[in-house]
Amino acid sequence: MSPSETPAPTADATPETAIPEKRDFIRQIVREDLASGKHAAIRTRFPPEPNGYLHIGHAKAICLDFGIAAEFGGRCNLRFDDTNPAKEDPEFVAAIQDDVRWLGFDWASLRHASDYFGVYYLAAQKLIRDGKAFVCDLSADEVRAYRGSLTEPGRNSPYRERSVEENLDLFARMRAGEFADGARTLRAKIDMASGNINLRDPALYRIKHVEHQNTGNEWPIYPMYDFAHALGDSIEGITHSLCTLEFEDHRPLYDWCVDNVDLAGNPELLAPLEKHGLPKEAAKPRQIEFSRLNINYTVMSKRKLTQLVAENLVEGWDDPRMYTLQGLRRRGYTPAALRLLVDRVGISKQNSVIDFSVLEGCLREDLDASAPRRMAVIEPLKFVLTNLPEGHEESLTFSNHPKDESQGERQVPFSRELWIEREDFAEVPPKGWKRLVPGGEVRLRGAGIARVDEVVKNEAGEIVELRGWLDPESRPAMEGANRKVKGTIHWVSARHAVAAEIRLYDRLFSVEKPDDESEGKTYRDYLNPESKKTVQGWIEPAAAQAAPEQSFQFERTGYFVADRRDHTVDKPVFNRSVTLRDTWAAG
Repeated sequence: MSPSETPAPTADATPETAIPEKRDFIRQIVREDLASGKHAAIRTRFPPEPNGYLHIGHAKAICLDFGIAAEFGGRCNLRFDDTNPAKEDPEFVAAIQDDVRWLGFDWASLRHASDYFGVYYLAAQKLIRDGKAFVCDLSADEVRAYRGSLTEPGRNSPYRERSVEENLDLFARMRAGEFADGARTLRAKIDMASGNINLRDPALYRIKHVEHQNTGNEWPIYPMYDFAHALGDSIEGITHSLCTLEFEDHRPLYDWCVDNVDLAGNPELLAPLEKHGLPKEAAKPRQIEFSRLNINYTVMSKRKLTQLVAENLVEGWDDPRMYTLQGLRRRGYTPAALRLLVDRVGISKQNSVIDFSVLEGCLREDLDASAPRRMAVIEPLKFVLTNLPEGHEESLTFSNHPKDESQGERQVPFSRELWIEREDFAEVPPKGWKRLVPGGEVRLRGAGIARVDEVVKNEAGEIVELRGWLDPESRPAMEGANRKVKGTIHWVSARHAVAAEIRLYDRLFSVEKPDDESEGKTYRDYLNPESKKTVQGWIEPAAAQAAPEQSFQFERTGYFVADRRDHTVDKPVFNRSVTLRDTWAAG
């Protein structure tokens, strides 16, 4: 099994089968919690909102959430935060599950925030009875006006002192669907003078008459993210709730919700879980924040990725130029390469931007070790070896991988007429040129040494064919096979070559910071016009037999993958995953 195919440890892995120990501040916290006896077992979760496709930034969270559970013999749930049905779609749900499994992980339990709507409702009623929540009639604009600013405290809502009885009645009527969208909210009663604006009587519930994909029209009210997320973690007995740094300011509200509802101390609030056959595992989780995965030459905003698709600036969510996991997978990125990237970037609280070349380097490293070699010509030029007979053909033996004998060998056809890369011939060579020139020699990879004797041009003066000679003494196993020449080029037998559509992909954006709008431009202005080029090339027959998603190194050219949608044996389609070297390096 190649490194690309080796599965990552799952959340059910035992300590004996887990990957080697890693060191970062989150894992150190986990080790200390286990050593102190604070937790007997580790519980984590990956909680995406199903309102779009996952992107490369999510790969870091997935590897961390599932990886830590696996390393410490714990469990990781996949929980869909489906509290905003207007933006959610079953298509995204299916894609997210596919992405997690593709990265090499599996979940201990599949959950939905909607499984807990009954618990959230009872928890909200408890807060009202405890005098810690109230129904507010302020509009959204009025709430913003009352909230204050970073330098000024907020003002109490005029509805803040409603009685418990009135609040319970109004909340029940909200639940019954009596009021229009936005007419009322349920707000926590915390501190309108808090320096943390998130604690200034935040909304816990809003009215939204929208059908839900799981609960239908049962609920005309939906919990807000901070309320649902905190209680969802508590319901599932999550020990370590891992979030990115933008949630650090929300942690006090997270803790407030967990502490003031106290599900562990009020097990009667968990009764609705029986409807879904879910265990009652309530505990107090600890939220820990880490830095996001930021990579230059990309945008990772779901809104902007959605706009790229909606405005037909790309060819769908799985366009190989997109930074969604579906797009990267179609581009030929491997789970092993993305896991290597996450390991290489590390876990910290310090925000930083990773150079795109680090991502590409991880893919090169993985594919160099795992991808079989094949020969393909992207921009073909005919080369006729005139000293071979018209019908000459033979079969040459090539290794599938120069560093991995276990991948075996293959037979490559060779004939009188070859396709070579147009860029491997120069009529007037630049200084240091080591490839073909008129009268010059190169080694044809695995076949012998050839010389160009004649350059054939069309009426426009364009080179259409080379004619030359193959040294019979330089053939494999002949006395002159090791005769030194300056260069070696690859080729494909024209008689046996298979035509292939080859899509040459590059970075979608041409600048490091496409999000920078300081000059009045937007990311749309920085789209790279050279991000996709489609050509017809020629490939050796063994490459055409590839299965969809199979990767190769096309020798001297780059790493390519058979397109998972369009490739067939009869009509091969290959996407360039990455060049052999960094073509964007300065200088």
